[in-house]
Amino acid sequence: MNFSKVIAPLAIVVFTIGAWQAFQWAGIALALGGVVMWILLHFTRMVTILKKAADRPIGHVTSAVMLNAKLKKGVNLMHVIAMTRSLGQLQTDKDAQPEIYTWTDTSQSVVTCTFVGGKLTEWTLQRPEQVSP
Repeated sequence: MNFSKVIAPLAIVVFTIGAWQAFQWAGIALALGGVVMWILLHFTRMVTILKKAADRPIGHVTSAVMLNAKLKKGVNLMHVIAMTRSLGQLQTDKDAQPEIYTWTDTSQSVVTCTFVGGKLTEWTLQRPEQVSP
């Protein structure tokens, strides 16, 4: 079971109950204000990341090797988009699981990332073969 989807709503309920017991209706207003602020912070971060990514070509990254070094298992797609400042090139059908995205740099090195449920599960770096003169 994925507990991360349960923790935030449970924390909101516990916070609201504690606010009610401490301050009655004023506590409910305080809890509601805190929850709305939390939601707005996450929404603002998402919009900022997507705004920066909209100015770059889809599937392009400055350095695929550096991206490969920075990736960690379990990070979400929004985190990877923030690191690359670019939307990945979707390689699978829309809404199909797992989702596979690629990012390419100017040297034609490619990082292929696999996301299951929005979380990074695996990635590979493919570098072009060097031709010796």
